[in-house]
Amino acid sequence: MKILHIETSSKNCSVAISDGEELLCLCEEVSENYKQSESLHTYIEWALEGAKLTLKDIEAVSLGKGPGSYTGLRIGASSAKGFCYGLNIPLIAINSLETMIEPFLNGDYDFIIPVIDARRMEVYSAVFDGNSGEMLSETEAKVLDETSYQEYQDKKILFVGDGAKKMKEILQLPNADFNETVYPSAKYLIKKAIGKYNRKEFEDVAYFEPFYLKDFQGVKKKKSED
Repeated sequence: MKILHIETSSKNCSVAISDGEELLCLCEEVSENYKQSESLHTYIEWALEGAKLTLKDIEAVSLGKGPGSYTGLRIGASSAKGFCYGLNIPLIAINSLETMIEPFLNGDYDFIIPVIDARRMEVYSAVFDGNSGEMLSETEAKVLDETSYQEYQDKKILFVGDGAKKMKEILQLPNADFNETVYPSAKYLIKKAIGKYNRKEFEDVAYFEPFYLKDFQGVKKKKSED
């Protein structure tokens, strides 16, 4: 089962190709300038070349559906849907926060909380069991203050993601660790994508929309004076 994996919800533009659970090739880069629009299709070409495959070999596309960057999610979803339409293959969508906990499961933590920076004092987050990876709270846009996550103060917690930097500065949690270098990655879509493929949990390509969580907030242009 050869799957193309796309993850563009964050500053990490990430593409992977897998055959079963084997990672054949990974192309990704973290950029402060969000390079998805200029890099995504190049990375897909490189990943296919590295895996020694063509698009005709791909049997499904899996996508990190968000939450995260509005523009990044639009670009990733548009590409994924285009491939699925053109190749007549299924689309699999996975919560991007789930890809961030994969490297840390079955460690020393009771809970793992991925946090994506959503500007100002807000983060996109969810709470996962540190061993099973089960999602224990729904994904939310959470406004931070000194009392945030106090219900976990007696537990061993790991916060992962670029939102962890500002959390470390304000949270009063003595048993918490913070890893701000983690971003959603296509390579961590593989296991969940295979599970969804086997269960035939596919998206309706025509109507699929990324998990934006919040409406797009752009900058209003000033009206020109006569």
